[in-house]
Amino acid sequence: MLSMDTRPLLKVLAGETLKTPPVWLMRQAGRYLPEYRAVRATQPDFIAFCLNPQAAAEVTLQPIRRYGFDASIVFADILLIPHAMGQKVWFEKGEGPRLAPMSIGALAGLSPEGAAGRLSAVCETLRLVRAGLPESCALIGFAGAPWTVATYMIEGGGSKDRWKARTAAWSEPQTTDRLLANLADATADYLVAQAKAGADVLKIFESWAEGLPAPLFDRVVIAPTRRIVNRVRAAGITAPIIGFPKGAGPHYVRYAAETGIDAIATDHGLDTGWAVNNLPRSMPVQGQLDPAVLKAGGAALKSEVSRLLDAWGGRPYVFNLGHGINPDVPPEHVTELLAHIRG
Repeated sequence: MLSMDTRPLLKVLAGETLKTPPVWLMRQAGRYLPEYRAVRATQPDFIAFCLNPQAAAEVTLQPIRRYGFDASIVFADILLIPHAMGQKVWFEKGEGPRLAPMSIGALAGLSPEGAAGRLSAVCETLRLVRAGLPESCALIGFAGAPWTVATYMIEGGGSKDRWKARTAAWSEPQTTDRLLANLADATADYLVAQAKAGADVLKIFESWAEGLPAPLFDRVVIAPTRRIVNRVRAAGITAPIIGFPKGAGPHYVRYAAETGIDAIATDHGLDTGWAVNNLPRSMPVQGQLDPAVLKAGGAALKSEVSRLLDAWGGRPYVFNLGHGINPDVPPEHVTELLAHIRG
């Protein structure tokens, strides 16, 4: 299928295969860049930073100015949704996010109504970024998937195994499903607002899809994601939607087939040969480069880039990492990466 849009990312997401794939990196606006750290130092806290349109737009545009990526992803955070729904969220320096303790029943009682409106600052950021982007660059809006966001809400922060959240999903299924449905509705409305503010592409980050048996994966990952996609489409939004079920393993196939997404992002732990053979050939695929090899640079980086380009050649492919760029990656290694991809 040919796209009427000339931007490389949108051509690939419409199903075209390009000789040189479009490139962007998850967390491309971040702590590895000195210009990002300079802006971050002026902000009182991380939530305020995300909700400051001028500052957020500046750091969103920084990697575009420096590297000329094919896409820009708005600077925000997946935990803005629980913040907007009424759970206190803050970030401890050196430790990550913290969320005020609440029972699963209380969390399920948080209303999705109005949450998207309380995040209008992100839409203003998108409008500012859109005005500052080159014509060849696409703009991506995003949100966390309900299960991933719910794990933070239930655990009170990050967790290695999501034990409390998984236990709640099994022991209190109706309450957990109500929380997920409310998160799905708030998230869909938020994505609709982002599309209306200028996002060309929408991405759903399911960062904690790993370690779930099939029945639970169907309930807490596939069903809420499908609910989001259906609600976004019912609102008249036609922007392509990328789904990223990190760590889902063989569940990637059902996720691709059953959620309604248009493209699928793959993590670096997914076997490339298996993915090439099992993911739908007509579905655009994104990702797979290990962020650690970007840190390593040099011959290892060139070898892995070449391997992925060879493996995914001949089908719609977007070059990206299998997870976000790490803060200790030297900025010049990103220059190396782009030079090798683009020849």
